[in-house]
Formats: sequence, structure tokens, C-alpha cells
Amino acid sequence: MNKPELLIPAGNLEKLDTAVLYGADAVYVGVAGLSLRAQSAEMTPADLAEGIKKAHAQNVKVYGAANTFARNADLAKAGEIIPQLAEGGIDAIIVSDPGMISLIQKSAPQLPIHLSTQANTTNSQSVRFWRDQGVRRIVLSRELSLKEVSEIARTVPGVELEVFVHGAMCVSYSGRCYLSAYFNRRSANEGDCSQPCRWEYRLYESTRPHDPLIYEEDGRYSYLLSSRDLCLLEYLPEILSAGVASLKIEGRMKSSYYIATVTRAYRQALDQLTQNPENYRCNPLWLNELQKVSNRGYTTGFAFASEKITATSPDIKYQQSHEPAGVVLQYDSVNKRILLSSKNHLTAGEEMELLLPRDTVKIKTAAMIDMNGNKISEAHGGDCVYLPFNDDVPAGALLRKATGKKLK
Repeated sequence: MNKPELLIPAGNLEKLDTAVLYGADAVYVGVAGLSLRAQSAEMTPADLAEGIKKAHAQNVKVYGAANTFARNADLAKAGEIIPQLAEGGIDAIIVSDPGMISLIQKSAPQLPIHLSTQANTTNSQSVRFWRDQGVRRIVLSRELSLKEVSEIARTVPGVELEVFVHGAMCVSYSGRCYLSAYFNRRSANEGDCSQPCRWEYRLYESTRPHDPLIYEEDGRYSYLLSSRDLCLLEYLPEILSAGVASLKIEGRMKSSYYIATVTRAYRQALDQLTQNPENYRCNPLWLNELQKVSNRGYTTGFAFASEKITATSPDIKYQQSHEPAGVVLQYDSVNKRILLSSKNHLTAGEEMELLLPRDTVKIKTAAMIDMNGNKISEAHGGDCVYLPFNDDVPAGALLRKATGKKLK
């Protein structure tokens, strides 16, 4: 069985390091000023150069997202940046605009081009067209079913196909939304979405402004816009049978904890599936892990005709059973302890878990020591503390703790 690439978002260097540690085959990063995410999820040229070097040292590829709907000013900027990316060793550039494709082919002809899902490619003829324009990989539209994906792979075998398998779903067709620009003058199509689809709305009839029309859903009102999150972990055999080259996780704006947990779950599932496909079963523990990160409930999206996008219940909203506790800075092999940079308020004795690339281990926190060697009862976000642990731990490994909130 062919083993597809596991492609993970990396909004900054820390998230890139996390993705690499927990099993990414490739990461995609925002090219400053040219991607469809805000500046907080883009990398400066210096950070990107460092990230490429780090990733390549672990045989992980780096793709640069430059998929903004380009205007003339964007093309001028891209004309300066694209050759620098090629010289820096970036493995491919993700674009959605024909003008950007033409510019890349002139300024950096050796640079592989991936076509963004923003181009909403939905059929075999379009795939052939883009292939003839020199595009190596196409990120297919999220609106396609797995049956349609399989048909495209079968009829146009010479093109790499990439599909989203996990993460937030934009309610607009292929992500082309204007709500944010309308409400806040922040354009989703230029990388600055304020996510108004996640807000709560009620529908009123003009002559009855105090009498909202109620959509029956759990006895309350309905979210008309905001989709559940995509999750196809249970259907990896069907996805691989469709003939795709890359499985993409959404979330350059997500936390390092999110990246670690989701990457690890899909990595373990993919490895087991490809190593022993005849006896493969989706482990319920992997699905349970995905409940421990922020999500809005899960859907299979458009993968199967029976479901498509489904709106969330007001009772769900964002939910997660665990939150980040800290990140390992280094392991002290002499004193058998880890040095932890805390990400939240920590209390000595509370239960925490260490997320290793292949395992989850409960860790003792009663003996929490500060940098001066003093035993302490609590730590705050940003503090550095020591915790006892007998085995070596890689720098960048994450710890988590329960939120104390029950999932609805």
C-alpha cells in the first residue's frame, strides 16, 4: 500500500518544531504578506530560512503558502520573495492565482507549484488544465466526495492530489467568504479573517423585531453558518484507496498542543494502516485523543454523500477536555528531571500527561522545583520548573492537563 504524505500546518517556528517532532512528513507555512492567514501565522524570511534548515535536517519537506488572491501590489512583492524562497531550499510554493503561477515560472522555474484549494478544482478536466500549466500538485476542493476524488486520480494519474482530512471547515464555497470584510473590513481572501461565521445569529422578521424565528435544534436556536470540524481519521483506508498523495491537516492558527496531538494521532494511524492493511482497525484511543484538543464537534464534511457539512449545536461551541501545561526545554540526565516552561497555571500534585511522539505518560508533579532549587506549590505561565522523570525526553515535547470541564 502506498504511504501518502502527512502534511501539517506550521504557523511559526515553534509549531514547525512540534510538527516535525510528532511525525509530520511535510509542513506548510505562510509566506509573509502572501498567504491566506494573518501575520501571526506567517513566517518572516529569517524564520522561514531557519525552519527549512531544521525540517530538512529531519527529512521533512516545507511548502510555502502564497495563495492570496493577488493584486498588482502583491505581484510586485512576490517577484522579490519567490526567488529568495527558491534559493533558500523551499520544496514547493502553494498558489491559487494564475498570475502567480506565471510569475513563479519566470522567476524561479525550478520551483514546484502546488495549486491551493482556493482555486476550487472539482473535476478531471480542470486537473488536466492545471497539469498542462506546469502545476505538480493540486489541493482538491473540499466540496468533493471521496468517490469523485478517486475518479480524478484514476483518470489523471500523472498529477499529485492532496486532500484535507482534519480541521476547521469554512462554510463558504472553497473558503471564498466576504463576511469578515463586510463586518470588520478584514478580508478572509487576503489572510485576515475574523471568523464571523462562529458568532451567534438569530433570524428576525422585519415586522416582529422582538420575536426571533427559532430553528429547532436541541430545543434552542441553530447556528446557520458555522460548520463542525472535519475529521476523517476513521476513514483512512477509503482515503488511501482513492489514490491521493498527501493528507492535509488544517490549522496554522492553532496551538502547538493542537499540532502535537492531531499530528501524533494521524501519524500512528497511517503507520499502522500502511504497515499492516489487512488487519488494520481504527484505534478508539486515537479518536479519544482528538477530543482532547479544541474542536466544534466533528463531521466527515463532503467525503460521503450522506453527511456533507453540518452546523454545530449551540451546546457544543468550542470544546476540549485537556489544555497545554508546558513544553520541555531540556532533559537533565544527571538529576533525572525535565526542565519545563509552563504554559498555564500549574499546581503541585495535579495530574499531568507527557506527550511523547509514540506514547502518553503520566508524570509526577508533587515535587515541583523552581530554577533556584526550591520546592514550590504552584507555577504560572512562563515560569520554568523542574519535574522528576526517569527517561530521556526530547526538547519540544508537550505536557497537558485536564481542563476540569466536562464535554457536552
